[in-house]
Amino acid sequence: MNTPYKELLEALREILPAERLIHDPLRTLAYGSDASFYRLIPQLVVYIDSETELAIVLTETHARALPVTFRAAGTSLSGQAVTDSVLILLSRAWRGHEVLDNGEAIRLQPGVIGARANQLLAPFKRKIGPDPASLNSCMVGGIAANNASGMCCGTAQNSYYTMRDIRVVLADGSVLDTADAASVNAFRDSHAELLAELENLAADTQADKALSSRIRHKYRLKNTTGYALNSLVDFSDGIEILKHLMIGSEGTLGFISSITYDTVPDEPLKVAALALFPDMETTCRATIALKRTPVSAVELMDRAALRSVQDQSGMPEVLKTLPEQAAALLIDVRGDTEATLAAREAQVHAALEGTQTLEPLTFTRDRQSYELFWRIRKGLFPAVGAVRETGTTVVIEDVVFPVERLDEGVLALTDIFHEHGYQNAILFGHALEGNLHFVFPQGFEKPGEVERYQSLMDEVANLVGVEYGGSLKGEHGTGRNMAPYVELEWGADAYALMWRIKALFDPENLLNPGVILSRNPTLHIEDLKPLPAADPLVDKCIECGFCESICPSKDLTLTPRQRIVVRRELARLEALGDRAEDDDKERLARLWRDYAYQGDETCAADGLCATQCPVDINTGDLMRNLRWERNVGKAGMARILGRHFSGTTRFARGALNGAAVGQAILGDRLMFKTSGALHRLSGGHVPQWLPSMPGAASIKVLNRPTGDDPSRDKVVYLPSCATRVFGADRHDQESRSVMEITLTLLDKAGYEVIIPAMPGHLCCGMAFQSKGQFHEADHKARELNRELLAASQNGRYPVLCDTSPCLLRMQEAFDDRLTLLEPVSFANDYLLSRLEITPVSSPVAIHVTCSSKRMGLADKFVALAHACAMEVVVPAEIDCCGFAGDKGFTTPELNASALHGLAKEVQGCVAGYSNSRTCEVGLAYHGGIPYRPIFSLIDQVSHGKNGSRRKGVLDS
Repeated sequence: MNTPYKELLEALREILPAERLIHDPLRTLAYGSDASFYRLIPQLVVYIDSETELAIVLTETHARALPVTFRAAGTSLSGQAVTDSVLILLSRAWRGHEVLDNGEAIRLQPGVIGARANQLLAPFKRKIGPDPASLNSCMVGGIAANNASGMCCGTAQNSYYTMRDIRVVLADGSVLDTADAASVNAFRDSHAELLAELENLAADTQADKALSSRIRHKYRLKNTTGYALNSLVDFSDGIEILKHLMIGSEGTLGFISSITYDTVPDEPLKVAALALFPDMETTCRATIALKRTPVSAVELMDRAALRSVQDQSGMPEVLKTLPEQAAALLIDVRGDTEATLAAREAQVHAALEGTQTLEPLTFTRDRQSYELFWRIRKGLFPAVGAVRETGTTVVIEDVVFPVERLDEGVLALTDIFHEHGYQNAILFGHALEGNLHFVFPQGFEKPGEVERYQSLMDEVANLVGVEYGGSLKGEHGTGRNMAPYVELEWGADAYALMWRIKALFDPENLLNPGVILSRNPTLHIEDLKPLPAADPLVDKCIECGFCESICPSKDLTLTPRQRIVVRRELARLEALGDRAEDDDKERLARLWRDYAYQGDETCAADGLCATQCPVDINTGDLMRNLRWERNVGKAGMARILGRHFSGTTRFARGALNGAAVGQAILGDRLMFKTSGALHRLSGGHVPQWLPSMPGAASIKVLNRPTGDDPSRDKVVYLPSCATRVFGADRHDQESRSVMEITLTLLDKAGYEVIIPAMPGHLCCGMAFQSKGQFHEADHKARELNRELLAASQNGRYPVLCDTSPCLLRMQEAFDDRLTLLEPVSFANDYLLSRLEITPVSSPVAIHVTCSSKRMGLADKFVALAHACAMEVVVPAEIDCCGFAGDKGFTTPELNASALHGLAKEVQGCVAGYSNSRTCEVGLAYHGGIPYRPIFSLIDQVSHGKNGSRRKGVLDS
C-alpha cells in the first residue's frame, strides 16, 4: 500500500471500525474479482453503513485524488465492479425496503437482493420489472446501475422505464431524493448550474435532428452501451434528466442509495412451449410474428446451444435428433385467469400458423415440464462453463440486432466466430428484442489468444454497431469490456456528449474511471483474470457469484466464490516452485496462514452453494479436502473415536451434565461469559457454552421390546448421534428429547418401531466427514448401512432418521434398497394420513435446514407446517444457520453472523421448529424463542385416528 492509501486508511480509522476497512492481502485479493474475466486488486476495501459515511469516504478519497468503485453483489459481467484503488461495498445496513401503494410500488435500498424484492411483492401478485438471470443473487443497486433487464423484461419494464423515484449521492457528497419535494427544491438551489447544463444539453440534443433520431432508434432496441442519452430526448427538466442518467451509469456518475420502482403484474398462470424450427431464418420469422402477440418471453437457441444441453438428465430425446441447421424458441405465455391464458395461447398458435416446425407446437401446463423447458434455457451458459478446458474462462457477450434483421445478424455473427476459430460458440437470447448472447470458452495464457480475441471483438463491434445499427451491450452494461467501442457504436458527436455528461458529474474522473468511457483502446484486453488449475472440485468455477447470497459466512469472512479465487492464487504461487521470488514465498505463506480461518474454519460446508451454482460446485467439498490434508495426522484418533463410538457419545453426555452443573452454580450470564473467555484463551479449542445448550439425552428410551405384530406396519427408527447426545433445552417447556417425541408420535400413528442393533454405536459418518476424516467416515457409513439393511429386512421397511443432515449423508452413501426418510418426508409420506390434525392458532416459525433444501424438501416443509399451524413464519434471508455440526460451539461467530436478524423475523412466534437438533440450539439462542423438532409440533396438534391429542406446550 503506497503513501496516499496509507494516509486514507489512517483518516478513515478515525471514523469507521477496523473490521470495515479491509487491506490485508487475502481479502483484497478475494475482492479483486467480479463475474467478468478481469481482475484488479483493490488497495483498500471499505464497507459503508450510511450516506453520511459514504460522503466522508468520498471527501477523503477526493482530497487525495484516489478513484473509487462501488460494488453491490459483483455479478456483473463486463468488468464494471473491479478496481485497483478503493472499492466501496454495502454493509447489512443497506437492505431496507418498503412496499408502497398496496404493492403498486416498492422502495428499495441497493443491498436488497432482486429475488427478495419479488418475495416482498408476491402477496400483491406484483414484481419488479427487471428480471436478470442473476435475480437470486444480484442486488437492486447493481440492477439499476447497469439497467439490467432479463428474459421477460424487454425494454418497457427495465429500470429506466419503471423507476418512480431515486435517491442518489453525488461525487461532492450531496444527496438528491426525487421523492422528497424539499430535497428537490434544495438541490435546485445548491446545484442550479449542474441542472442548467443538463437542460442545455437536452435542448441542444433535441434540436439536432440527426442525433436525436439516432438516439431514439438506439433505444427502440435494448441498449446499455454508454450513458442513457435517451434521457436527453425524453425529458427537458434537469431533475428528470439526472434521475434517468443515473440508470445504467455503472457508478460513474454517483451512488444510488435507494430506488422506487413502479411494479408490474406477476401473473400466476404460466405455460410454455419449446418450438423447434428447421433453420434460423424460419426461427427469426417466427419471432417477428410473435412480436405482435401477448407473450411473456421468447427465448432463441441455436443448434449449438441445444447440443450443449441435449445429453443432460431429463432433456427431451428429440434434441439429439435435430438437423444441423435447426433452432428453437422457448415461448412463455402467462395470464391471471384461465380464460386469459387460453386466449393468449390461441393468439400464439394463430401467429405461427403456416410456419414450419419440426414438432407440433404444444404448450405445457405441467409444472415439471415447464421447469424443464426453462432449465434448458438457463443451462446454456453453465453448459459451456462446465466443459471448458481448465485455465480458460467463459466469455458471454451481449449484442442486439434490429429484430427485423435478426436472421441476417445471427448468420453473420456465426460466420465471424468460425473465421476466428471459435467453433464452440453458442448463441441464445431474448428473441423479441433481438438481444443475443454468444458464449464461448476463451484462454488468454497461450501466445496469440489475446490478439485472436481482440480481432474477434473488433469485427463483432463493427458488424453489430455499424453495419446493423445495433447495440454492443443490450443488458450487461458497458463496463471495461465495451468501453473502447462506445464511440464506434454511437459516433463522435454522441460520444463527445457522453464525455460532457461525465465531466459535469465527475470532473476529476474519480468515480469508476475506465468504465463506460475510456481513452485507452486496449482497456478491454488488459488486467485479464488468471484462472489456474487449483483443484478438480472447483476448476470449472466461472466466478459468477451466484453462490454468495446464500452463504452463511458472506457477512463474516469469505464467500464460496472468494474461497475459490484465493485457492487459485495459492495454486498459482505453489506452481512457481523454484522460480518463486522471496516476495512470492512470503505472500504464499501469509495467504495460507490467513486462509485457515477466512477460508476453512468459517466455512459451514453445508453445500447450499451447489444449489445456486450453475456448474454444481460444492465449495464445502474443497474445504473438507483441505481439512483432510491438514488433519491427516489425526486419523488414528478419529479411528479410536469411531471404533468406540458408544463411549464417545457417553463422554459427550457427561460433558453436558458437567456444563449443567456449572450453569446451576454460575447462572446463564456468568456461565456464558466464563466459557467465552475460555474459548478465546484456548484459541477456540474450548467450546462456547450457550444459554440454549440442551441437557444430556437419556438413551434408555431406546430400550424397548420389538414385537412382531403382523397387523401393524413397521418402521426402522435411527436416532442420530446428535439426538442421542443432546436432550431438551433446559429453558423450554418441551422437556422431552427428540427420541421421546419421535417414539411417542410413531406409537400414536400405530407403527411398530424397530430400533437397529447397537444404536449407541451407530453413526452415518458425517461427524468424521466434516473434519476431513474420510476413512473413518466411510467405515461408520458402511457399518450403519449394514445394520439398517438387517433391521429393515433389506429395505422391506422404511427407515426414519430424526436428523436431516445425517439423512442427506445416508442418501448419498447408502444402499439403494433402503427407503431413507427424515422427519419432513416421513411425516408427509407416512404420518399425516394416520393422524387427525387440529392446527394451532399461535404463530410458529420454521427453519428449513440446508440439507432439507438440498433434498428438495423446502416446499414440503412449509406445507407440513401450514398443516399444523394457522400462521407460519419462514424468516426471510435466513438460509443455512451456520451451526454446521459443532461450529456453533467452536466458531460461534459464524452462527451469529448467519442468523443476524432472526430475532426480529420471529418476533411474536411462540416457538420455532426444524429437523436438526444442533441447528435448533443456535436458532433458539439467536432467535430468542425455543426451537424444537418438527415432530414436537405434529405431536402437539394431532391425535391418532382412534385416540386423543396429547395436551402439551402449545396449549394455553
